[in-house]
Amino acid sequence: MNQQTSPPDIAEAAPPSVPFFRHALNAGEAQKVAAVLGTPILTSGQVGRDVEAQLCDYFGAAHAKLTNSWTNGAVAVLLALGIGPGDEVIVPAMTFIASANVVELVGATAVFVDVDPETLLMDLDAIAAARTPKTKAIIPVHLYGQMIDMRRLRAIAGPEIFLIEDCAHAFESALKGARPGALSDAAIFSFYATKNVTCGEGGAIISNDAALMAEIRQTILHGMSAGADKRFEGALYRHWEMERLGTKANLPDLLACLLPDQIASVGERREIREALVARYRAAFAETPGMTMVRPVSGGTSAHHLFAIAAPFGARDRVMHGLNTAGIGATVNYRAVPTMGYYQAKYAHPPERFPNAYNWGERTLSLPLFPGLTEAEQARVIDAVAAIFGALDLSAEDRIAT
Repeated sequence: MNQQTSPPDIAEAAPPSVPFFRHALNAGEAQKVAAVLGTPILTSGQVGRDVEAQLCDYFGAAHAKLTNSWTNGAVAVLLALGIGPGDEVIVPAMTFIASANVVELVGATAVFVDVDPETLLMDLDAIAAARTPKTKAIIPVHLYGQMIDMRRLRAIAGPEIFLIEDCAHAFESALKGARPGALSDAAIFSFYATKNVTCGEGGAIISNDAALMAEIRQTILHGMSAGADKRFEGALYRHWEMERLGTKANLPDLLACLLPDQIASVGERREIREALVARYRAAFAETPGMTMVRPVSGGTSAHHLFAIAAPFGARDRVMHGLNTAGIGATVNYRAVPTMGYYQAKYAHPPERFPNAYNWGERTLSLPLFPGLTEAEQARVIDAVAAIFGALDLSAEDRIAT
């Protein structure tokens, strides 16, 4: 098995002069936080409910619920669906570890399938082979901002299997007229620090299933029937009940207050991201040894990340070269079944998920955010071109490209 060449020690490298990400929030946001501090409710309250209504309007969804992370939101959804020990949930082998971890956290089994070698999205043809009588749900991941064909996936899954969309990268995405949440049982978003819409930590769930959302509203808060603001509404204490097991996944108003303006302007920022991506793609179109993700036909990408792949065995040398040149490149992501926990538990050989493994050993992500200046992007492009141009594309490096 080929292994990455260990890069030199970069502990003494200078901090990136072109960061991987730079958020656009500023000191003016403090006024929004101060407004929340002037109310009796610091946890989930009216500010959050207003954002939930805004999300429903944006996505055309019937219901929305803010969460304190994608991960806890997904756990709450799985608990609400009654998924646990003895159940299986199909997830792509190429994604962030959280997509699979949440399945394991509720005691179910993560069943991995490979991804398309060009789009890196879940291979829908592999799902039929992965299904068993224990399959209760599928978690399609809209990786890097491109959506999976949810109409086709729904046809493959049938009505008896739950579809839970991982939309951490796909707030602004669409495919063939379908947006997140339109064709699934639930769609889950992330508002983590580097996401297209952010409040540092946070997330949201949308769904058109009223009964399911009623369950989710409980599993998000320990299984309780009422949050703090409702228990003390009108200055009269109301008893609460716990009818099912839940987690602690609610988002406080202190963070929710940072979201409304970003949601309102997310389309404008997506256009900026699209222009930056177009510039990258044009600059790298003829770069020897580089692979770029193929755009999905008929889709609108959120352009959350710009990921490329180096020749097999050369990725870490490219990363080292970029980092020492002051470019904040990173890796998103390695194949989940190759992570230590999953190797120890399931011992999947890399050959079982060749596309995910291949990409995971070769990929790196370049800076991409609306505040990236033309001069900064030019620095990234020049550095990438120089480093790839200096690679010795030997027979070993060409393996699996």
